[in-house]
Amino acid sequence: MNETEKNIKIIATNRKAFYQYEILKKFEAGLSLMGSEVKSLRNGKVQLADCYAVVEDSEVFLLNLHISLYDMAHAENHEPTRRRKLLLNRKEIGKLWGAVNEKGCTIVLLKIYFKGPYAKVEIATARGKRQYDKRQTIARRDADREIARKLKDDR
Repeated sequence: MNETEKNIKIIATNRKAFYQYEILKKFEAGLSLMGSEVKSLRNGKVQLADCYAVVEDSEVFLLNLHISLYDMAHAENHEPTRRRKLLLNRKEIGKLWGAVNEKGCTIVLLKIYFKGPYAKVEIATARGKRQYDKRQTIARRDADREIARKLKDDR
C-alpha cells in the first residue's frame, strides 16, 4: 500500500450506480464545501441516492447530494441539498460535456472520500442499463458467489 492509499478515508459509496448504470469513464474531482459540510462529512452523515452532476457554463455542479446539518453550527449551517461545485480542470470538463451530449449518457456520483485533508468525489460518465442487462449482472454475481463457495468448501 503506497502513501496516498493510506490517506484515503471513504465516507460513502453509491453501490446502486454499478447496478443501474454501465460505467464508461471515471473522474476524480475536488468538492467545494462550507465548514459545516466538512464537519458533517467527517461524521459520515451523507446520502448519495439520486445524486448526479450537470455541466453548466463550463462548470460542473453536483445536485441532490444530501449532507446532513451539523449540530454545532447553529446559525451558520448549510442547506442540506444545495448545488455544490466540482473542481475539475478544463480538459476534464470538456470530456464530461462531450459525454453528456451523447444520447443516454449522464454523470453519476460513485463515491465520496477524504484524500488527506481534502474532500474528493469519484464521478463517472454512465449509460443506463436495460432490464436484461440488470438480470445478467445478478446472474453473474450469483455465479461468482457460487464458485467462491465451492472453492472455499474444497479447502
